[in-house]
Amino acid sequence: MVALTPVSHVRRDSWLGRRRVQLIGAVLLAAFLPLAIRLLIRPDTLWISSVNAFWANLVAVCLALWLRLSVEPYPGIRSSLVILPTCAAAHAAVLAFFFFTRLPYDRVAFIAGFGLHVAWFYVVYFMVQRRTILQIGVVPIGDWQKLVALEGVGWITLDEPRIDLASRCDAIVADFSADLSPKWESFLADAALAGLIVYQVKPLAESLTGRVEIDHLSENSFGSLVPAKGYFHLKTVIDLVAVLIALPVLLPIMLIAALAIVVDDGGPVFFRQRRIGHRGTPFHVFKFRTMRVEIKGSGNDARQAAMTGALDPRITRVGGFLRKSRIDELPQVFNILAAQMSWIGPRPEAEVLSHWYVGEIPFYRYRHVVKPGISGWAQTNQGHVAEVEDIHRKLQYDFYYIKYFSPFLDLLILFKTLKTMATGFGAR
Repeated sequence: MVALTPVSHVRRDSWLGRRRVQLIGAVLLAAFLPLAIRLLIRPDTLWISSVNAFWANLVAVCLALWLRLSVEPYPGIRSSLVILPTCAAAHAAVLAFFFFTRLPYDRVAFIAGFGLHVAWFYVVYFMVQRRTILQIGVVPIGDWQKLVALEGVGWITLDEPRIDLASRCDAIVADFSADLSPKWESFLADAALAGLIVYQVKPLAESLTGRVEIDHLSENSFGSLVPAKGYFHLKTVIDLVAVLIALPVLLPIMLIAALAIVVDDGGPVFFRQRRIGHRGTPFHVFKFRTMRVEIKGSGNDARQAAMTGALDPRITRVGGFLRKSRIDELPQVFNILAAQMSWIGPRPEAEVLSHWYVGEIPFYRYRHVVKPGISGWAQTNQGHVAEVEDIHRKLQYDFYYIKYFSPFLDLLILFKTLKTMATGFGAR
C-alpha cells in the first residue's frame, strides 16, 4: 500500500516545467531577442559590441541555470527566492569579465537581456512552479514522523521497498541512522541509480524549515564547528569594498534621516549600545535613534528596556518609518569599516540580553562564531524577538546560516532584505 497526499495542481511533466524548455526560452529571449532588435534597427551594421552582448547574455543564462540547479536539490529554497539572486549573480560575473578585459559590449542589449532573463523565469514560476507540489516518498522507518507534518510538500509513505512505487515520486527521504533492512538499503541504492534524489531526514527538515534544530551543541551535524575560513576572510574584504562603494549613496540618506529625527523631537540623532560581537567580543553598535529618550534602568529593568516590540509605545513617528524601512540600521556601516560587523550575519544582541540568553541557553554563544550583521537569515525569516522561547527558534535560524555559510546564502538574504526595504513587507 502507498499512502498518497493530494497530487500537485500542475503535472510534473508539463512542457513548460522541463529544464530544456526553460533554457531554450531564456536563450531566445535574453540572448537572441536583443541582438535581433539591434539588427532590425540597424540592419546594415553588426557591431562587435552587439555580438559581445549576445555572448554575454548567453553565458549568463547558462551560468544562472547552473546556479539554480546547484540549489535545486534543497526544496526549502523556493524558486521565487532564487530567481533574482541567481540571474543577478550570473550577469554580474559576466559584467566583471568585461570590466577587467575592457572588451566593448552593448550596454542596452546587456541590460535588456538581464531584464528579459528575470522576467522569463518569473513567468515560468507563476505559470508552473508556484502551482506544483513536490512529491517526496518517505521510508517509514526511524525518525520520520515530524518530517511529514511539515507543509508545502506532498508526502508519499512507501510501505514496500519497490522501485516502481518510487517512480511516482520526485525524490525519496529516509533516516539513514535508523536500522534499515537490506531490502530497504538496496531500494535506496536502486532509487539513486534511477536518478532520484535520496534525502537524509535531518538535512531535508533543515531545508524545509530554514532552521537547524538541536537541543545540545554536541548533537549538531555541523561537521566542523568553525565555518569555512576561506569565505570568512573573503567576505570581510567584500564588506569593506561594498561600504566604500555605497557610502556616497548612503551618506545623503543618513543626513536626511538625521535631520528628520532632530525636527521630530529634537533629541540626539544616534543610539549607541554595547553589544556582543565576533568571538564574544563586546563592541558599541550605532543606529539612528527611533525611540524617545528615557532614563536607563538596571537589572530586570535594563533587560526590559533593551527589548523592543513591534508596537512599542516608545517608538517615535519618524522612528517608525526608519525601523520599517531599516534605514535606522545604516550607521552600522561604520561598524563594518571598523571590522566589527558584516553586512550579513546573525544580529548582534544587547550585552544585557546576551548574558541572559547564555544563562538560559548554554550553547547560545556559538552564534558568535561568525561576525554579526546588519541583516541576517533569522531577521528575514522571523523578525525581531526577545523572549527565550522565541530566541531558541531564532538560534535555529542562526545555526542554519552558520552551517550553510556561503556566498549564495548571503546573496539570498541580501535580496530578501532589499525586498523588505522597498516594500515594507517582510519579517522585522
